[in-house]
Amino acid sequence: MDVTAGGRNLEGHLMWTRMSIIAATLALAGCVTAQGSAMSGNAAPDNPSKAEWSIAIHGGAGSMEPGQFKPEREQEYRDALAKALKAGSDILKNGGSAMDAVEAAVMLMEDDPGFNAGRGSVFSYEGRNEMDAAVMDGTTRAAGAVTGLTATKNPVLAARAVMERTPHVFLSHEGADRFSEEAGIEQAPPEWFATPSRRRQWEEFRARQVGWFDTDLKYGTVGAVARDKGGHLAAATSTGGLTGKRWGRIGDSPVVGAGTYADDRSCAVSATGTGEYFIREAAAHEICARVRLTGIDTQQASDAVMAEIGEMGGDGGVIFVSRDGESGFSFNTPGMFRGRADSNGVNEVAIYAAD
Repeated sequence: MDVTAGGRNLEGHLMWTRMSIIAATLALAGCVTAQGSAMSGNAAPDNPSKAEWSIAIHGGAGSMEPGQFKPEREQEYRDALAKALKAGSDILKNGGSAMDAVEAAVMLMEDDPGFNAGRGSVFSYEGRNEMDAAVMDGTTRAAGAVTGLTATKNPVLAARAVMERTPHVFLSHEGADRFSEEAGIEQAPPEWFATPSRRRQWEEFRARQVGWFDTDLKYGTVGAVARDKGGHLAAATSTGGLTGKRWGRIGDSPVVGAGTYADDRSCAVSATGTGEYFIREAAAHEICARVRLTGIDTQQASDAVMAEIGEMGGDGGVIFVSRDGESGFSFNTPGMFRGRADSNGVNEVAIYAAD
C-alpha cells in the first residue's frame, strides 16, 4: 500500500467533509433569513473591532408579542434584565472573570419571581418546584450541573460548587440537595419558591391539561455568557423546567453541550426553549463546534442550528459570545427576554423580535 497516497486521500476526504459542513451551515443560515421569521431580526450588527469584554443574557424565549404585557409589567421585565446585565458588566469592566460575571447575572434573575428559575420556578405535575442549573468554564472546559433541586435558593451556585469542589460534573435530586446544603449554599423553604403567580399557572395547567410544549407556558429560563478581559469565556443557565413536568423529566439547561457550553477556542452559548429538541441537537456544543471547525461566525452557526431545531419541531433560542467578543441572539419564537453589553459601548435589553 502507498502510505503517502493513502495519507493524501485521507487529507482530501477531511477537506471535502469540512467544506460540506461549511456549505450546509451557510445554506441553513440563509434559509432562516429568507423565511422572514422572528429569527431574521436577531442578527447582531457587525462588530468592527474586537471587544475587550462582552456579556449576553436571556430570561427565556416564548410567545411574547407587543401589547401582550401591561406597560408596567413590560417595564419590570426590562428593568430586571438591565439590572442583571449591569451586575455582570460591572464585574467584567473591573477585570473580573467571565465565570463570576455569568454567575452574578444569573443569580439576580433567579431571585426575580418573574423568571422561571430560582424563586420564580414553575411547578411540576405533582406541585413541586424542581430546579436545574449548569455552568461551564471555557478555559478548561470544566463544568458543573445540578437537577431536581428543591431547596437551594440559587441553583447556579450549586452548579458552580459541583464544578469547583467535586470531581464530578452532574448531581441530581436528593443527592444534589444534600451536596448543596453541605457545601454551605443558602437554602430556602418551599414557600420561597411557590409564588402565587406560578401556583395559578400550575392550576390552569391541571385544569386545561395543555400540552407540555405549549409555548405560552415557557417563559423564563435564564442564562448568561461572557468573555472577560483575559479572553476567557463562561456560560451559565438556570431553570425551573416545564410547567407540569413529570417522572423526573430533565430538560436541556443542565445538560452540558445541549443548553450550556463554553470553549475559549470558539464561543459560549446558553439556550432556552423546548429542551428535548436542544438535547437531540446538542445545540450549544453544535454551535461552538461549527465555529471552531469551519471558521464561520457565531451568528451564522447559531441561526443554522436554530433552523434545524425548528425543522424538528422545537422552538426557543440561544445567546452567544464569541472568542472575539461578538455577542448576539438567535430565536424562532415571537420574543425572547434578552440583553447584551460590551466594552465597545453596546448596552441594550429587548423582548420582542422587532426590538
